[in-house]
Amino acid sequence: MFAFGGRDCPRDMDAARDPKKDRHLAGLEDRHDSGLDSMKDDDYDQMMEELRDLKIEPNDRLPVQSAEPWKEQLTEDGDTILHLAIIHEELALALAAIKEAVGDSAFLNFQNNLKQAPLHLAVITEKPEIAQALLQAGCDPEVRDFRGNTALHIACEQGSLRGVGVLTQYSKPHQLEALLKCINYNGQTCLHLASIHGFLAIVENLISLGADINAQEPCNGRTALHLAVDLQNEALVSLLVRKGADVNKVTYQGYSPYQLTWGRENIGIQKQLEQLTLNSLHVLPDSEEEDSYESDYSDDEPMYDDCIFGGQPLMR
Repeated sequence: MFAFGGRDCPRDMDAARDPKKDRHLAGLEDRHDSGLDSMKDDDYDQMMEELRDLKIEPNDRLPVQSAEPWKEQLTEDGDTILHLAIIHEELALALAAIKEAVGDSAFLNFQNNLKQAPLHLAVITEKPEIAQALLQAGCDPEVRDFRGNTALHIACEQGSLRGVGVLTQYSKPHQLEALLKCINYNGQTCLHLASIHGFLAIVENLISLGADINAQEPCNGRTALHLAVDLQNEALVSLLVRKGADVNKVTYQGYSPYQLTWGRENIGIQKQLEQLTLNSLHVLPDSEEEDSYESDYSDDEPMYDDCIFGGQPLMR
């Protein structure tokens, strides 16, 4: 039996697999669950047996901060016992490990091979109670995974209102400010992700917490309002306009949200933005015309008179 600090940790390791677990694992992309979504039943059972008996090889990647060897043990995927407990949704085991590791930032924030800290996994498996315990124990909510996502990015991408609520409520004020500004490796803030996926309640929540409603993606300068027009989400457009989005903000190519409505099917969005947009931003930016180049040379004159081939000037 595995024990923390000499006390047995209550858990039912032999319980049948919960179908809800399978749905969580099957729906995750980019191996968010360290590969368990592709495990066969026999492999899963074997992993659970190893978890029960703690047959995990030590690894020197984890800084040694205590005399508790269970904190130093890793799987080949770089998962600690806490990662595994969260992945397998063993709530009692996860909470017991967190309780024993209060203040141990190295353990609480340890990232596996996919750069996932336990907080990322708590959000992915939709376990806000574990996320709350981690934050109260002193974990860092600003840690990023291999895609540059914080746990709040993931909660916004998944549409987890409870996850967003826990992460924003239990993060410290300076951490929350940083999380709302943070962009992932695709250049997206949490507000961008919530807008892209159409989670209006989360969008409104983030704005109320101080997220920059006019933040631009660094690659092309699109704001959440540009994204809403691109996605033809009229309800999101209305929400963003009502919350004070700048309808005259242009992308790096010079397009206002209204200009992006041209050629789109939703006339309601176009009419909604037309009356709010400056007249100068109603017309599409000038594009280069194929025949715009006018030659200074007549048809009887060579365009170039200084071409040399084999030491001799080329004559027309």
